[in-house]
Amino acid sequence: MFSGFKHSLSTLSVCILCLLIPYSCTDTEEPDCCEEMPSFENTPFDRKALLKSWADDIIIPSFERYVKSLTVLNDRATDLTNDPSMASLENLRESWLDAYSSWQSVSMFDIGMAETIGLRNFTNIFPTDVDKINETLNRDSYNLGLPSNFVVQGFPALDYLLFAFTGEELMQNKLVNTKYTDYISTLTERLLMLSSDVLSDWKSSYRDEFIRNDASSATGSVDKLVNDALFYYEKFLRAGKIGIPAGVFSGTPISDAVEAPFSKIYSKQLFLAGLGHFKNFLNGELTNGTISDTHLGTYLDAVNAEKDGTALITLMNKQLDEAKLLGERLSDNFQDQVETDNIKMLQTYDELQKAVVLLKVDMLQALNIKVDFVDADGD
Repeated sequence: MFSGFKHSLSTLSVCILCLLIPYSCTDTEEPDCCEEMPSFENTPFDRKALLKSWADDIIIPSFERYVKSLTVLNDRATDLTNDPSMASLENLRESWLDAYSSWQSVSMFDIGMAETIGLRNFTNIFPTDVDKINETLNRDSYNLGLPSNFVVQGFPALDYLLFAFTGEELMQNKLVNTKYTDYISTLTERLLMLSSDVLSDWKSSYRDEFIRNDASSATGSVDKLVNDALFYYEKFLRAGKIGIPAGVFSGTPISDAVEAPFSKIYSKQLFLAGLGHFKNFLNGELTNGTISDTHLGTYLDAVNAEKDGTALITLMNKQLDEAKLLGERLSDNFQDQVETDNIKMLQTYDELQKAVVLLKVDMLQALNIKVDFVDADGD
């Protein structure tokens, strides 16, 4: 529904944020968006240590786990191709969910090679285009590297290919077609190849470049990654998973725009995974449950970032927990939720939106970071 391209805002100030996110300045104490941003150039905070922790403790390990899950996914796609059976189909479906859940942990890190090659666009643009998928897989050749083919690949396309039909229908009518099984294998191979390239780049050279670039500027790694994480939260988590299907931007609910509509019962699981990984990034929480010594929360504390006498990181966590609480009350099947009780989707969106003020206005002002992307969904 949207491709998520970022555009530079280098000539604009934080003053326009209240225009870009009108919901943020209603029903809350309106922030002074045009107040001059403070400078913390002399704050005794080690930005290089922060970047090292992000790279070594969060980003690289997350990509390692993701690539490992894709390796299993690709192997099981090969098993299905070589021996189509209910057992091999179920194994592939399980590995699809595992890899899709793991993707939620790296989607926000759209920096370096991931940004250069458009990893997110080739991995998880939904809704997928069913008619175009069927047309593409029946061709003798196709080019999945084209932007026009974002919508026929990645996890959303596999969701259709593996779940749109019953196991019996797949066995009898689909998996007997070698073009069908070959297309599944092609999609899993491509996911593995692209992500392996990103991981290899992090390990071979980009890690050091990322850590070295600790300048407090629009081109510095801290500013860039914080913007990438906020862009993910606002456009892909808040809008993509909840707002667009709920009809926040169109005025009419679009139930078939949910994530994973064909498998039906995983949209909530994927949403909560994305929200959880985003919150973990803010707080430096690692997959083993331990907390990094340096993260955005410690950075905010170092600059005494508060709002109404409360630490800003505390307010951010509280608001994200409120959104999680409402998300947990949604149906496992977001398509069903939109069609039967969309009010709960809209309420969840509202809680996610409340966090935007804290993240995009208060946090960025406190850290003297400017927004480097433009809203494009009319919110």
